[in-house]
Amino acid sequence: MYDTVLFPTNGGVASENAAESAVETAAKHDAELRVLYVVDEPIYSAYSGDEYVHEHEGLESALREVGEEALEEVADEAREAGVEFVTEMRDGTPEQEILEYIAETGPEIVIMGTKERPDEYRQMLGSVTERVLRTTSVPVTVVKTPVAEN
Repeated sequence: MYDTVLFPTNGGVASENAAESAVETAAKHDAELRVLYVVDEPIYSAYSGDEYVHEHEGLESALREVGEEALEEVADEAREAGVEFVTEMRDGTPEQEILEYIAETGPEIVIMGTKERPDEYRQMLGSVTERVLRTTSVPVTVVKTPVAEN
C-alpha cells in the first residue's frame, strides 16, 4: 500500500515516540522510510549572541548536532527492523521545508509526533505537526505524547 513513508523529526520526546510507529509502518509495507530533520532557521537567525550554546559555537551548531543525533537514532531503529531508509537534514522553517519535501518526494503517508496539549495552548500557538496536517493532501498519522513525558 505504501512505497514511501516520511517521518519528519525534531529530536524531541514526541518524535522519539512516533519513530517507532514510522519504522513499524515502513516495515509492514516493505516501504522506504525517509527521515527528515529541519534546522529551524528562524530560531537560530533570531539569536543574536555568539557565545557557546551547549558546548557548541552558536545555536545553529547545537541544532545541527541535535538533528544528526535524531536522524541517527531513527536510522538505527530502521536498520534493526531491516527497513530501507534515507535521512536528510535541511535548513529553513520546519513546516515549509516538510511541505516542500512532501512535494519533491511524494510519500504516500507522513507520520509525525506531537505533544498532547490543552486546547487553549493549541489555539494560541499550534504546532509544526498541526500546520503540516492542515496544509498537505497526503495522509498524516499523528502520534501524540502526553506533555507530562517531557
